[in-house]
Amino acid sequence: MLERSASNREGAGASPAPGLFLSQSIMEKEYSTESNNLGINPGFVIGQLTKALKTYEEHSDAKTRQRAQAKIEKWLQVFEGIMLGGNEVGSRTPVSGIPQWATLEVVTGGFATGNLLAGGEIREHELKLLSDFSLTSDGNPRQTLNQFFLTDNGVSHLQEILATGRFEVEVPEEGALLVVAWLLGQGHSQAARELLEVIGPYFSKLRFYPIPTDQPCRFGSRVYLQDVESTLENLNKIRPNPRILAQLEAITIWAPLYDKTVSLFLETVEGVPPFLNEDQALLGGWPCQTFPTGWEERAQNLLDEYVEKRCVHQLCGKPERKKENFSQLRFYLQQYLDDSNLIDERAVKRIRLLLARYISRRGTPDSSICQEARERQVSQANGANYFELSRVVISRLEKYPLKSGIEDLFPVTDLINEQESQQFGPPVSTMIPVFLLRKIERCCVESIEILVRNGVIKSGETLAQVLPQITSDLRAAGITDPQLQQLYASIYRAFRRRRSLLLLNLEHQVQIEELPWVSVVDQFRHDNLPSQELATQTLREVSALTLLSFPHVIIPNKLLQELKALAKVSQLNLPLVNEIAADIFMGDFSNQFNKAAKQSAEMLSGTLYELYYGIDFKSVSKIFERQESDYKRFGRTPKISFAKLCEIRAGVEYGGWNVAVNGMIIEQQQILTTQNLAVLFQNLNLMNELKDRLLSMARGCFTWISTRLQQKSPSWHASLITFKNTAYAWRQMVFYLSLVSENDLLFFLDWAQDYLSQQPSVFQSQFHPALLGLQLAASEKSIESDRNARRFLGWTNGRHWLFGPEGSR
Repeated sequence: MLERSASNREGAGASPAPGLFLSQSIMEKEYSTESNNLGINPGFVIGQLTKALKTYEEHSDAKTRQRAQAKIEKWLQVFEGIMLGGNEVGSRTPVSGIPQWATLEVVTGGFATGNLLAGGEIREHELKLLSDFSLTSDGNPRQTLNQFFLTDNGVSHLQEILATGRFEVEVPEEGALLVVAWLLGQGHSQAARELLEVIGPYFSKLRFYPIPTDQPCRFGSRVYLQDVESTLENLNKIRPNPRILAQLEAITIWAPLYDKTVSLFLETVEGVPPFLNEDQALLGGWPCQTFPTGWEERAQNLLDEYVEKRCVHQLCGKPERKKENFSQLRFYLQQYLDDSNLIDERAVKRIRLLLARYISRRGTPDSSICQEARERQVSQANGANYFELSRVVISRLEKYPLKSGIEDLFPVTDLINEQESQQFGPPVSTMIPVFLLRKIERCCVESIEILVRNGVIKSGETLAQVLPQITSDLRAAGITDPQLQQLYASIYRAFRRRRSLLLLNLEHQVQIEELPWVSVVDQFRHDNLPSQELATQTLREVSALTLLSFPHVIIPNKLLQELKALAKVSQLNLPLVNEIAADIFMGDFSNQFNKAAKQSAEMLSGTLYELYYGIDFKSVSKIFERQESDYKRFGRTPKISFAKLCEIRAGVEYGGWNVAVNGMIIEQQQILTTQNLAVLFQNLNLMNELKDRLLSMARGCFTWISTRLQQKSPSWHASLITFKNTAYAWRQMVFYLSLVSENDLLFFLDWAQDYLSQQPSVFQSQFHPALLGLQLAASEKSIESDRNARRFLGWTNGRHWLFGPEGSR
């Protein structure tokens, strides 16, 4: 479907201006095409550079330009690493001389910049440690600190913060010397020495010591989406709304002066004040007929007051607009004071009309109606605004530990008290608005289920962010020592924050057990039945909650990492498969995909799913499973493989850089494996928990698909992505429908037909072929038997049928 190659992604097709973002050191070197031996197309990197450069040159916001500049520097490093051969893209160790356990800085697409997240410039807390322990850096403060924490005083300090839990591990390396301190405290000196032999050569580059904190980190089954510090950062981005400030100025500064101006002219009226009746006829007395003593002086004072205030208050432009009543009345006022003869009959008529309009709208300035209206306006203007209320919330949040969530939000979300009103401006007893509550709730400590229900967790990707807070405890449950248990959990959470590398040739990401200090800790782990049972229960609950909450979305890779971690603790061998990007697909699948497909065949043979997608699940069960030696000998096995079956079903042959062809093959893999649905349902017995919800999940998919397809896409490429995502949702829907009763299936088809009939006629015509295909499969008929029916797939090597005939879109 996505016809463009990786080099033609958004922004990648434009050629960068020479020398604009290629540093002189790069430009002076000759690039070797042989260094790009893994087949990586540098067009994507150039595209990202182009986009960042465009943002830096054209964006009006200074902070956005600053972020773009940082991106340019990172992508420059990636580009230089690829073209000069310094980075081996696609490898588990892409940066020369850096071990696989070191945490690399990884940018979009999985490219390593070459920077080390535990390295770089010295940080503020490191400078404080040097000062606190009176250490002389000798030119390399990081090595000085690493070596200090191996002295008696340094080890004692690490053991102390380990006992109190007052430490933070941002990147996994920062837990290494804590492990050393624990080993020494337990008498395992030899294990400590062996670990130091591995990490010692990198003392000058990496932080192997933790960040001290004032409060111990919290652990438990309840989670939070972001800590207090991140919430404060979000709140500090709120700025006063210029429109609200202008409105406040209009009501509190200019409205009273406008009223005074009207009152001055009303003093000159003979008879009743002018007004407009129901027929908009102008009635009442005439202005500028009589001028009380001192009138001119008071008029001049008013004009002077206006000038004085205008020098200070300039947010509201309305008083200066010539067509506004206030501006016109001031003009005539000044004209009279300059030369009363200038106020001729025409001017008097105009003043009379302006006064009548004012009075007909709100009464005379001294009337109760006008005064009450002005009081309401002032009350509303002086009411709380988001900026003022955000300052109140910030003052409340600053009392909590920055690196944790909040158990009880009531003190943060309570009504404004008198002291806060005086300090920040909002009236007493003002409620915190929903806009701010949504930001505060992100640091609320609650169960995952409640956070999903309250809309704090809105996607599988967000769920993946919080799940390590639970899986870290479960992974640490087999460790009996409480200090080591907490340390392991901290390292685990930091490890889960590592971004995945772009890997080729079926390589797999670095596992946490490959970190030298974690492999040492694993020696003190004891598997126990309670932790396995708890992990299994958590895995089942999280999987069910994910599918219930986001039934139309395939489980994202980040969340799959956590499900795999839970499965490992549960000692369940689940063949969960990641989503593969079409632009880096190498034409083959690991045995994990084959195993997942066979479980799908076992579960779905003879169901609607098999009929709809035209699968022969019996043949899938017989697919050859490759051995490790096959990869080394053949590259791609000559026998029928799972990848070859996907090619045959897609009607294409793998050819390298054709992203559309790659996507078609990958989509067939997802169809055959159900992209983890069958594996989860079978191994976790999810039918017991979800059987009564499958019909509503399917309906949720259908409504989401219909809504999404009717949203206008900004570009052709965006439309293709929409087709892909909605086809994936359709596949999930067909899976759910394959597990419901025949009556429920018939009910769904009737409901779907009725739902579609209520949509705009253009969309009905556009989407009818997909529903017709499902109806045929439900009737055990071939989709190909009706030329008007379509099997809804997302990828194609030509024009997608959802675009309609040529020229229609």
